[in-house]
Amino acid sequence: MVDGHKPPRTKDVEHEQAAFASRTFALLLILAALICVLIARMVYLMVFKHDDYRTLSEENRVQTVALAPTRGLIYDRNGVLLATNRTVFSAFVIAERTKDLRTTVAEVATLLELSEDELAGISDRLATPRRPLAPVLLKLNLSPRERAVLEVNGHRLHGVQVRPSTIRRYPFDAMMAHVVGSVRRIADGDLANRDARRYRATQFIGKHGVEAFYETSLHGEPGMKSVEVDVRGSERRELSRQKPRNGQNITLHLDSRLQIAASAALGQRRGAVVAIEPATGGIIAMASNPSYDPNLFVTGISADQYAELVNSRTAPMVDRATRGRYAPGSTFKPIVGLAGLALGITDWERTIVDNGEFRLPGRRRAYRDWSWKPGNSGGQGVVDLRRAIYRSSNVYFYELGSRMPTDAMPDFAAQFGYGRVSSLDVAGADPGILPDSEWKAGYRGEVWYPGDNVNMAIGQGDLLVTPLQLATAVATIANRGRLVPPRLLRSSDAPLAEYAHEEIVRVSAAALAEHDANAQRRELQPEDWERMVDAMEDVVHRGNKGYRQNGTAWAHIGRDIRYRMAGKSGTAQVVGIAQGEEYNEDELDEYQRKHAWFMAFAPADAPQLAVAVLMENGGGGSSVAGPVAREVLDAYLLPRIAEEAEAPLAQANAPGEPRATGESGDAMSGRS
Repeated sequence: MVDGHKPPRTKDVEHEQAAFASRTFALLLILAALICVLIARMVYLMVFKHDDYRTLSEENRVQTVALAPTRGLIYDRNGVLLATNRTVFSAFVIAERTKDLRTTVAEVATLLELSEDELAGISDRLATPRRPLAPVLLKLNLSPRERAVLEVNGHRLHGVQVRPSTIRRYPFDAMMAHVVGSVRRIADGDLANRDARRYRATQFIGKHGVEAFYETSLHGEPGMKSVEVDVRGSERRELSRQKPRNGQNITLHLDSRLQIAASAALGQRRGAVVAIEPATGGIIAMASNPSYDPNLFVTGISADQYAELVNSRTAPMVDRATRGRYAPGSTFKPIVGLAGLALGITDWERTIVDNGEFRLPGRRRAYRDWSWKPGNSGGQGVVDLRRAIYRSSNVYFYELGSRMPTDAMPDFAAQFGYGRVSSLDVAGADPGILPDSEWKAGYRGEVWYPGDNVNMAIGQGDLLVTPLQLATAVATIANRGRLVPPRLLRSSDAPLAEYAHEEIVRVSAAALAEHDANAQRRELQPEDWERMVDAMEDVVHRGNKGYRQNGTAWAHIGRDIRYRMAGKSGTAQVVGIAQGEEYNEDELDEYQRKHAWFMAFAPADAPQLAVAVLMENGGGGSSVAGPVAREVLDAYLLPRIAEEAEAPLAQANAPGEPRATGESGDAMSGRS
């Protein structure tokens, strides 16, 4: 040691190298651990979560869109379109593609000037559960100006799309509304019993009439397409497509020309007309007045318009032809007469003296004839069954009904379609009320009295029928006792899901077999049917100076008629009349006046058409409803009569045949 100082220390290289190595190793371990975590995360995302993230990625770029099928068309028997489709452009929003749904909807509402009703509808649709990325309708049937406004502002309306679609159109407006029906926008509960997947791209569903009954077949099956979309959700490129299967077209028995004639005959009055082809049961016309325009429910109806329709005293939304219940009045008398014959209670020769009133044995209450007036009991004098029909003698049928066993009358009437739905494909048809002892005990808690038979014998009391049921009954008389279930469908592109042709045949055969079994029990002879038809012909045709008593309808429709019509009028009271009193209908509220009925078929010997007419609160059946029936039958039969008259002349003038000059051959010789 020099000068008392310590020698300088040298570096510990080995120690420093060891420390550096340990620190490096620790860092590498940390890095390796981080890399392992990263790799594990990548493996998790790329392997285990591959499908989920692939789906999310594809949904950002590829969208699956349901394609609505085109609804099937509805034709009348002559090929005239009753329900068709037209293409419109509509605005939709995809909620998941908007930045702020509420702001977007409010902006669209401002641009399109949407009403409060339309905004309320949008809110309801947005609140309804739906599939992800499912479009929600903002406005149907955009005008060219509205389309342009949305296109110009499309850059800031994320999620808003304008798409083409087809909507229903009814060319006959209100005239066919009740029978053809209409589609309505799908509401809560409409798909409760249906496959909701079939309606993914559809805004409407059949709600009434033919549209409702044949909904499954008319609707069709939806298709699907995959499209590439941009950030706004607008379609850029179609990747794949599965075409929809369009709905089936159907043809009805309806004749639009006769429907027009029936509506014109009703005019502005409340009522209904049902016309049936007896041989087939085909419903040729079924009009109810007043009516409504079904197109309003497709393109959009305001709350005020809807409230006006629903609350109107004239009830335009009610189909009087199939759902209106009315006492049939004297139109029920032919049924009662046939029942009396079947039961052996009366015959065609038996007579009574009609002095204008009837009393049950030991009772003071008087049941009056329709001709009764204060101080004049009226009455039809000596009447047999035939005269009781064409003069509509109440007293004859009071007496006949009083001698029938309990429930015999309703049991017999059921064979004509009363008290049940006998039509095959009329949506919502009402069964009416055919009261018997069991019904009265259950509904009123009372026994069946003799007076119930008396009232029912002239079509009053608790008995209620629809115009469709009355048309079915008169068609059964036209067929001489053969009930053919009424139907609207005539043909279709293919067997229908709701009612295949084989099913119609099966149901018809079952109904006819049941009817034939009943016919054996009632033991009516062919002569009975012909004589009843003759009596109903007298209602219309019996009337000139040689007759002491005319048929009840002769003066109103029987003059100058070119074919033989069998008919029966009826008048049904709406309010009761106290014993010995008479009311003046002109002093009553319109809705308390009598209903007017007329049923008829023609030609009587070979019926081509059976008609039932109801004039609600119309008054006398022959004078009010009779002319309507005559107009409908004229519209149907006179063109055919003219064609038949022209056929021999056309044949005579055909090439190679003698000319119709009367100079040669027998063309004009008068032979027939």
